[in-house]
Amino acid sequence: MKKKYLLYTLTALFLFLTIAGCGRKKTDTDQWSRIHSEKRVIVGLDDSFVPMGFQNKSGEIIGFDVDLARAVFDLYGITVDFQPIDWSMKENELQNQTIDLIWNGYSKSAEREEKVLFSDEYMKNEQVVVSLKKNNINHFKDMQGKVLGAQNGSSGYNSFEEQPEILKTYVKNQTAILYDGFNEAFMDLKSGRIDGLLIDRVYANYYLSHEDNLADFSIVSGDFESEAFAVGLRKSDKKLAEKINNAFAELRESGRLADISKEWFGEDVTK
Repeated sequence: MKKKYLLYTLTALFLFLTIAGCGRKKTDTDQWSRIHSEKRVIVGLDDSFVPMGFQNKSGEIIGFDVDLARAVFDLYGITVDFQPIDWSMKENELQNQTIDLIWNGYSKSAEREEKVLFSDEYMKNEQVVVSLKKNNINHFKDMQGKVLGAQNGSSGYNSFEEQPEILKTYVKNQTAILYDGFNEAFMDLKSGRIDGLLIDRVYANYYLSHEDNLADFSIVSGDFESEAFAVGLRKSDKKLAEKINNAFAELRESGRLADISKEWFGEDVTK
């Protein structure tokens, strides 16, 4: 009898752990009520995207978007947890409810609008090619026959594929070497494994401003349309989007949004 009782207990425990490990169930219900009740929201990010959201040397996740997300939810007494994710799977993570928001230099686009609901825009951005000056890359056409790097799942890579006449037709094999994060990409650029790196201007400006050999690099703009950063939400989370937009307006009016920008960029670069 004791053995049977033990077996039932272990079976029940196993089922409990299995259910608990599955996380929240997928739902089409607006999640603002749950988030407000739990006082906790989960933001998914690429933790190597300097200066928007990244790990410092101590392993702490910091950045412009990190500070902005906290400022937004501080207004509602909600704690923000930051969850590093595979950036190429970000929309899947959102729909599976592993995370509540995509917030990490997330560019708004027509393609992405088919999958997610966007908040109001809060910053402008553009895609540029960074190279070593010795490579003599002064225009996108100068990438003719040269090796290009890009981040997998990034808006830059999407533009590269969707508008091949701007850059893709010029680069070697009409393809790009893909990276999970930009740190490894910059190392390959410095070592000569790639000749140019397609990257967000905000990242390029911040990264190169912290390089001792800044004069060795060049940044080239092309004909890709400018982008805008916004927060990505599930289509059903309209109330959550409204709360974020209201917070943006309040932070802008109070000057807090500009202050966060100046802390990271030295100027107000917000939209």
